[in-house]
Amino acid sequence: MYPQSSFSMTKKLVLITGAAGFIGHHLLDYLLQKTDWNFVLLDRLDLSGNLDRVRDIPSYEVDKGRIRFEWHDLKAPVNESLAKRLGNPHYILHLAASSHVDRSIEDPALFAMDNVVGTVNIMNFARNCSNLEKFVNFSTDEVFGPAPEGHAHKEDEPHRPSNPYSASKSGQEAFGYAFFITYGLPVVTTHTMNNFGIRQHPEKLLPKTIRSVLNGTPMPIFAKLNKKKRLEAVGSRYWINCWNTSSAVYFLLKHGKPGESYNIIGFDEFTNLEIAERIAKIIGKKLIPKFVDFHAVRPGHDRRYALDGTKLKKMGWKPEISFDKSLHDTVKWYLDPKNQHWLND
Repeated sequence: MYPQSSFSMTKKLVLITGAAGFIGHHLLDYLLQKTDWNFVLLDRLDLSGNLDRVRDIPSYEVDKGRIRFEWHDLKAPVNESLAKRLGNPHYILHLAASSHVDRSIEDPALFAMDNVVGTVNIMNFARNCSNLEKFVNFSTDEVFGPAPEGHAHKEDEPHRPSNPYSASKSGQEAFGYAFFITYGLPVVTTHTMNNFGIRQHPEKLLPKTIRSVLNGTPMPIFAKLNKKKRLEAVGSRYWINCWNTSSAVYFLLKHGKPGESYNIIGFDEFTNLEIAERIAKIIGKKLIPKFVDFHAVRPGHDRRYALDGTKLKKMGWKPEISFDKSLHDTVKWYLDPKNQHWLND
């Protein structure tokens, strides 16, 4: 079994993979505020990982003594030397993944390596951790495929992935359940939907829309041909702020049952056009939408995703911040001159 790291033996130790990513660093921020735990951050710092996110956390200077960073690409196994540096965590939050559908279509093998082999490698490490209480395996709504109008997928519905990215996440989930059954690894699986918040990659919808509205340039909006042969907006999603996602994960560390999966959702469904219009209204400037044929430019993408959040809601969890407030606060944060560098490509 792996020994505890140099952190205090009296406090819980948490390993976060993909911690320099968008959701990962928000989760770190939330847990720093809510607990006295220590954290090991594991990341390979690629396109998605940026340590500036971690350094930008408001309490970083105060709390950095509770944080240690380790660089590693999980396509390679966790060797003995790295294992000793990671220590013997009580919780492992596995967010490291490749997640861009277009890139998965270009290179499906890479996504199988990152999301399936990478998961197996961190789980092989985890099953030798004697302190481990929970392993949270982050999956996605996209494993279920598109949701027909009026339907929201429950946790136990069959997977019907539509592209290599969602197929790789489905494989990640399958290995998580297999490790739970075979080795007794306390795996809790989450499905999340469209997360938004501050310090997001500039090509995501919110920062991209903010930049477009501020500059007065056309904002591409995915659309389809209607019966009148005119383009109308598509891309309906349930949206949730990363703070609320982090709140749900913290709740599941206490109440989640190993071997179970849980949908983490907001309770507000909007098309991309509706989101863009709300952003423009907050900014106080006009949105210039540019409709783009969805089918022509995004093969393998699904038009609508929807998850049923009843299971987690019945357990007692609910979002801490409303959609309207979290969207307003996020947009206003980006408008602050000291934060506008996060809008840059």
